[in-house]
Amino acid sequence: MAATFTPVRSFQWDLARQVERLDWLLAQLPRYADWGYQELHLHLEDAVEFPSLPAVARRDAYSYAQFTRLVDEATRVGIKVVPIVNLLGHTQYLIKVPELRELNELRGEGGSPLPSGQICPLHPRTLEVAEKLLRDMAPFCTAGRVHVGLDESFDLGRHPRSRKEISRIGLAAHFARYVNRLHTLTGSLGLRMGMWADMLYFLPDAIPLLPTDVIQYEWYYYGFPRRPRVELFNFAESTLGERLRARGITVWGCPMNGSARYEPLPHFTDRLDNILSWWRHGRRLGIEGLLVTSWEPFRLAIEMTTVVDAAAACLWLNPGVEDPQEMLARGFARTFGARSARKAARLALASDRYPFGGYPRWEINQDWAHVSRREPLAPYLAERSFCAAAAAAAQPLPAPLRASLAFRAYLAEREVFVRRAGRSLATVAEGRRFARALSSGRRAARTLWRLTRDPQTEGANERIVEADAGFFRAWQKGDRSVFGAPWQLCYRVRNFAPALQLVRAEQQQADGSWTTVQSCLTVEFQTRAAQPRTAIVREHAAPVRWEGDFKALPRLRFALLGVGEVKIEDVVLTNGRTKIRGAWTQKGLGRKAPTKGLPDLDWTKRQAVLPVTWRKTAGR
Repeated sequence: MAATFTPVRSFQWDLARQVERLDWLLAQLPRYADWGYQELHLHLEDAVEFPSLPAVARRDAYSYAQFTRLVDEATRVGIKVVPIVNLLGHTQYLIKVPELRELNELRGEGGSPLPSGQICPLHPRTLEVAEKLLRDMAPFCTAGRVHVGLDESFDLGRHPRSRKEISRIGLAAHFARYVNRLHTLTGSLGLRMGMWADMLYFLPDAIPLLPTDVIQYEWYYYGFPRRPRVELFNFAESTLGERLRARGITVWGCPMNGSARYEPLPHFTDRLDNILSWWRHGRRLGIEGLLVTSWEPFRLAIEMTTVVDAAAACLWLNPGVEDPQEMLARGFARTFGARSARKAARLALASDRYPFGGYPRWEINQDWAHVSRREPLAPYLAERSFCAAAAAAAQPLPAPLRASLAFRAYLAEREVFVRRAGRSLATVAEGRRFARALSSGRRAARTLWRLTRDPQTEGANERIVEADAGFFRAWQKGDRSVFGAPWQLCYRVRNFAPALQLVRAEQQQADGSWTTVQSCLTVEFQTRAAQPRTAIVREHAAPVRWEGDFKALPRLRFALLGVGEVKIEDVVLTNGRTKIRGAWTQKGLGRKAPTKGLPDLDWTKRQAVLPVTWRKTAGR
């Protein structure tokens, strides 16, 4: 008979992006204990007071006393705590402090530290600062462990000190030496150390140099049939888990429960598929723990990620229940009660048909000038109809789901209005309709924030709605500048080999310099895009300042930053009446993503440039 698979079961709260009300957090802990969770990982950065470094905590951070209450309640209900204290990548929370800026790996002219970056492993004060942070958190490490992060440390090796050591021993050994120094430090505090494992994708030669008792948390946030993939390697499969286990190193598997950046709802299908993938892979691999992570929940109701955590509990509370709809129904029942749980699950899963996901969709949140005036309206009309019906159907359902779907309906309404208004097609009646949508979106955004957060502060979604309201008022006054310049560069990006690409449109100025008129990452944050080959095509648009002199056409080009390759298609410069077409229909930009090594993610460096050339005759 096969051995029973019983990993340690943990959930995570990301409090670094926003603080949740302490009373709400305290109320959740007994529920998580009832659902069979044994540990809580807390991602903190500057959201908690560090008495030894008081300048680190931000204004709304939890006090030491409040944090003590949280950990004491977790202990009372039988949940152990593992604080996450980032000590390499994601250390802007330290570098922002003027007296700690010298720790920065990144240097400007003359060697002065830049205002952003990550800490340098070899700076003389790094271990001193790390010790203060860890010593302050040690009383809260009730699981006997501390997690030191170390993920996504792509600036590793850029400090002159680092480069000197790397020239002697190599980048992998440079990284491993820092891990060993942190291991010694955490051991001196009586704590076992954990770290995110992703840097080992890029530095596999570090694996034999690491202490074998450091827990490796391997994370991957999409569904996968056999093994996790590596985004920066064009989603190639990874055998990292097997290599770590072969070395006798403890591995935890880490799916995710929530959304990415601007999504108002988790993509429930992807989230459950991701969790199920890790459960099955973890059973094969023999992982010691399963950590359901949560990241950046500040633009959604955190109760929706709680539902996913509750659904994941089916894996140990209801062995054999692995149907996503059934799991989600039970998750809603556990979180909000059995009444209407199945209807809520059906509606939540149906909403996955129209995800508001990916940077190309999110450009509208910044301004309305990057909305293409040539893109077909039909898909957005269908999305608006669906989202409006879903919001109406949610009225008897739990408040967090109602508010989430109401805000999603606002976003869908905005997509249609901005596209019609940008083409001068919106009527007065449509303006009145959007005014009503703004009121509804404002209420939904306020509800999403205030369900679990300080009602005296303003949420990120509220700021988006207020910016939209400003654009709308300008439109009402006849100001078309909210849609950018009269001329618009329209083009499509075919993301056929996903990795981590950023496509930038640039216009040459009179002095010969180039100015960015639009830029956008290609990342979609969906399982369908987390594949080595996809058919994803997104429409983009950039405002172009040009007087319309056909004897002096604007000089434009595309630049690719990051890692990977794309294709640029169907380039057109238009003012709505006249169209000037690019001389080519499709061009490749960039080069294949690497298959090994630490990728060059210098976002100041163009990896490739593609000039725009125009057809000899300009067509109307």
